[in-house]
Amino acid sequence: MHTTLTAHAGNDVFIRPSPIAMVWQGPGHPHQAMAVPGVTLGPGDVLVEVELATVCGSDVHTVLGHRDAATPLVLGHEQVGRVVAVGGPVTAVDGTVLVAGMRVVWSVVVSCGVCDRCSAGLEQKCRRLAKYGHDRVHRGWELSGGFATHVELLEGTAIVIVGETPPAAVFAPASCATATAIAALDAAGHDLPGTAVLVTGAGMLGLTVAAIATDAGARVVVSDPDPARRLLAGRFGAIATVDPTIGDAEHLDAAHLAAGVEGFPVAIEMSGDARAVDAAIASLSIGGTAVLVGSVSPGAPLGIDAERIVRRLLTVRGAHNYRPRDLSRAVDFLTGAWRRYPFAELVGPEFPLQDVDDALVAAASGAFPRVGVRP
Repeated sequence: MHTTLTAHAGNDVFIRPSPIAMVWQGPGHPHQAMAVPGVTLGPGDVLVEVELATVCGSDVHTVLGHRDAATPLVLGHEQVGRVVAVGGPVTAVDGTVLVAGMRVVWSVVVSCGVCDRCSAGLEQKCRRLAKYGHDRVHRGWELSGGFATHVELLEGTAIVIVGETPPAAVFAPASCATATAIAALDAAGHDLPGTAVLVTGAGMLGLTVAAIATDAGARVVVSDPDPARRLLAGRFGAIATVDPTIGDAEHLDAAHLAAGVEGFPVAIEMSGDARAVDAAIASLSIGGTAVLVGSVSPGAPLGIDAERIVRRLLTVRGAHNYRPRDLSRAVDFLTGAWRRYPFAELVGPEFPLQDVDDALVAAASGAFPRVGVRP
């Protein structure tokens, strides 16, 4: 869809043809198209036309019923688009005033910026948090997710301007996968040059972490049971890959041998699999840090050895979503790295918006790190 007419009456914006959002009613129900003929932008709000959205793993978890979600819901929180209208002066994260036509990505969360959590640098856990693609549709915020022709960005959203040259498939995942990967490596709290890093899970997040860490000078070993994903990890900078299905002890021995270390200072767990979580912690050297990212839905109990954590001075941290500056750094990384690493190839087939249910089925198959939805 392309916007053919935008009319303003104060902060009321009327689009022709009307914006369309695909609304999900719950597990087992197909999406339904909802037309939104007019949008009222508050001060600080921005209306964006979606260029491309990608299906995140959390979208799949939601439609499969693996995680609770309030319905009706417009899913989707990874996308790139163009500014259509602005409700008063609004600035991007870098201070640039937004105007119509700018190509942008935006944060998963809307934060107030003033509560105790925001003041402590935990904007992603704001007391008054709203989340694109996660919050129930309600009157006044119908265009609240990326599986739509347009998204209404609320005041408090981190917005980052992106370049014109990189393909949409490069930038769409920035607002979840890439920014989360940046946040995960920050959470490790280690200088990366020369550091051995274990990444468990070679999906979109794991591959992105591998590329970012490699660019920073780390030596990355990637663990994944899928041979195709292990092969792909090599194209994203991994010096070696290991197969976790060969046995727990054998798997860790192979990982340590590949990195030339007795233990990893940093392990980033991206799969959410209980055995992978245990392996990430068990792989650490004395004083090492494991960052857990993939465990965003209920899973099997863990076999964590508390004595090992105590005696080896280990740190286990969770990383969920990210801060505004992480999104800026994600865009900077992709802008410089998209020609060196095949990020555009990580987005498989693209489906038209009305076929979003088919896109979710394709994403659930696991055949592609990401699947696209294009209005």
